[in-house]
Amino acid sequence: MREKNLVLTRVYGRLPLTVGLIVDDYMRYAERLRPHIADTSKLIHEALREGKNVLLEGAQGTMLDLDKGTYPFVTSSNPVTGYALASAGIGPREVERVIGITKAYVTRVGAGPFPTEDHGPGGERLGTLGQEFGTVTGRKRRCGWFDAVILRYAARVNGLTELFVTKLDVLSGFPTLKVCTSYRAEGETFEDVPSHQSLFHAAEPVYEELPGWDEDLTGARRVEDLPEAARAYLDRLAELVGVPISVVSVGPGREQSLPAA
Repeated sequence: MREKNLVLTRVYGRLPLTVGLIVDDYMRYAERLRPHIADTSKLIHEALREGKNVLLEGAQGTMLDLDKGTYPFVTSSNPVTGYALASAGIGPREVERVIGITKAYVTRVGAGPFPTEDHGPGGERLGTLGQEFGTVTGRKRRCGWFDAVILRYAARVNGLTELFVTKLDVLSGFPTLKVCTSYRAEGETFEDVPSHQSLFHAAEPVYEELPGWDEDLTGARRVEDLPEAARAYLDRLAELVGVPISVVSVGPGREQSLPAA
């Protein structure tokens, strides 16, 4: 505080802060927080020893990972499985399931490579129906078609054992659906995310087209209720990624998450 006061008064011409009052305030905060502070690594370890279920939920996404993502268009941490374990203070032997959560299409907030982005009416429709705005910033998300290349990469980096596919209902009404199966850049075809960022930025998607459906999916309560084209779409995604789909959501409600396996 003494150092900060020197900056406040001599650089910014502000009045100094009263150190004692601020310390007193924060000591009161500390007492309120004290009952809620614990060694969480130990708590999780004991819960696992007692046979309890422990769920670690990651934030953001693999392509925003500081090391494995589309640097420099990334976040300041590592939102991948390995870092979740490091943060929680438990080892990899404790993990039984690694669930990858993906939309039935792709979105991105802000700048960065996005090979399957749709700049036309298709992307606008996805954004409108999916209400695609950043949760924190409120910024409009960029929207595009499903990218199996990125999801295969995410499956490898995270060791995914299963997939939850969300927002399948947003795709209703498209006569055909595009799925990116590989990239093409500088005369080469890439089945995986290019290791060189310049190639990734220049990558053009190689699409496979699947039939769409017109039915409203929001009332479905079982995967069997979905139209055949929707089920075929899910089957193809799982095949391309090499990871089974265990849950499909057709809306925000809990009852709209349908067990698929």
